[in-house]
Amino acid sequence: MMLSTEVAEFRRAAPRPDASAALAEPVMPVRKRFIGLLTLASLGLYTGMFGISNLLLPRQAALISPDSKETAFALISSLGALAAVLANPLIGALSDRTTSRFGRRHGWTIGGATIAAIALILLGHQTTLLGMVVLWCVAMAGMNGMQASLTAEVPDHVPVRQRAVTSAFMGVMPAAGTIVGVVLAAYVFTGLSEGYVALAAMVLLLALPFVLTTRDAVLSRAALAPFRWRDFLAGFWISPRQHPDFAWAWITRFMMQLGSAMFTLYLLFFLRDVVHYEQVFPGKRSEEGVFILTLIYTGCSLLTATTVGYLSDRRGRRKIFVIVSGLVQGAAMLLLAVWHTWLGVQCVTAILALGYGAYIAVDQAMITQVLPAAGNRGKDLGVINFAIAGPYALAPVLAAPLVIQFGGYPTLCAVAGTILVLGSIFVRNIKTVP
Repeated sequence: MMLSTEVAEFRRAAPRPDASAALAEPVMPVRKRFIGLLTLASLGLYTGMFGISNLLLPRQAALISPDSKETAFALISSLGALAAVLANPLIGALSDRTTSRFGRRHGWTIGGATIAAIALILLGHQTTLLGMVVLWCVAMAGMNGMQASLTAEVPDHVPVRQRAVTSAFMGVMPAAGTIVGVVLAAYVFTGLSEGYVALAAMVLLLALPFVLTTRDAVLSRAALAPFRWRDFLAGFWISPRQHPDFAWAWITRFMMQLGSAMFTLYLLFFLRDVVHYEQVFPGKRSEEGVFILTLIYTGCSLLTATTVGYLSDRRGRRKIFVIVSGLVQGAAMLLLAVWHTWLGVQCVTAILALGYGAYIAVDQAMITQVLPAAGNRGKDLGVINFAIAGPYALAPVLAAPLVIQFGGYPTLCAVAGTILVLGSIFVRNIKTVP
């Protein structure tokens, strides 16, 4: 198999045939078992990440700072997302240079899961804002290290013609993880600390089958260029001039994630303070409303994700699906700005999910096709993942003033919808992917 120019440069110090397995573009189809176990590990990751951030974290913030819960939650979320922004590309870059006989990625997956699980268990016992901030930052660093290694498994092992389908299953896992998290934390383990323990266990235990039963290509030491800190740190800057498609893919993902995060982080508060869920349904909790909406979201997004993923792989087209999905999501958010009934929220959630499912089915597949170099897949995907963690750091900073000072949730929805539409339009600037 012919290696790309970038791979050849990566191996220029001492090229050897056994290095090619870890760096070459995959062409052999992966089995359903591989996709299934990778999806299961992703489910554990996102159960911890989104199950906690959407339910346990705002509940705990409200207990510690009842009179300023929005501000406290914004602080915790923003600093945790900042930790994620730093950890994701760093762990990705380190995994790119890992020469363990077990492969480049698996050690980082299980290490990140273990660190996150410990931090989450301790987080459940915190009674101060400072304690919450510190441990949530540690947990987010661990989970994003895990995310960096799992994400890199796709371009490492999955050929282009299977990537949209694989990305579709992995992309639905954030919503599925929220469902699992809500079920465990709101219905099975109802105590705050018990909920954290249950979700921490999911992060670790669901990663084990993938790590223990799949093989990861081993990178030869001879394939590594000499390590220099200056080169290592400089590698985190990817020139938009030299790699414009990579830059536009980054911008598109950032805006799409920002528009979504600006609302989803405040969904629990929206149901309590705008829909008045607990007054509409006496005896019910707003957390139950979040659970119902998440079920709707997951079911509808799975429907379009699998369908669009199949169509995208079959036709080899990506951009048109991203554009349509962004327009659908943006329209749904604008509709939510004026329709605040429980029925309205359910309908809007279904529309959002249909658009989001189409988006996640092709977005990750498209991104893996614009990576600058095979030897830096983990690091480059970590840089791309800035566009996931970054919005979760920025969203509370933007959303809190909109909710508190500038018109409330209608303004928030309108701004989020506008960002989603703009993000989808920018994907047209990517030239090398149809």
